[in-house]
Amino acid sequence: MKILIQIAIVFSLCLAGEAISTLIPFPVPASIIALILLLILLLTGVIKVDHIKEKSDFLLSNMAFFFVPAGVKVIEHFDTVKSVWLAIVVIGIVTTVIVFLATALTVKLILKVTGGKK
Repeated sequence: MKILIQIAIVFSLCLAGEAISTLIPFPVPASIIALILLLILLLTGVIKVDHIKEKSDFLLSNMAFFFVPAGVKVIEHFDTVKSVWLAIVVIGIVTTVIVFLATALTVKLILKVTGGKK
């Protein structure tokens, strides 16, 4: 029964994200809205980590499975991808470096603000 409640919580947040996404005047993916809602609910204590732990662990451990449809689409459109592969590789490398630097600077800033405490 506990796992059904966890699934209900996750799916309810996804449904709420879809509803909010259709209501706001600018395009924001529903999944992002659902994640923001989950963050707010976790920070406010409305939802505890224990309320979604088993379901989230399951989703994280099977994350590779969720990339299969995207991989199939890339293979379906291989002719298009083949013509722009160099741009895709360059964009991938540049954005990876940017994310790495942003993460490193954020960690450095947080350590400075908190005084290096855990």
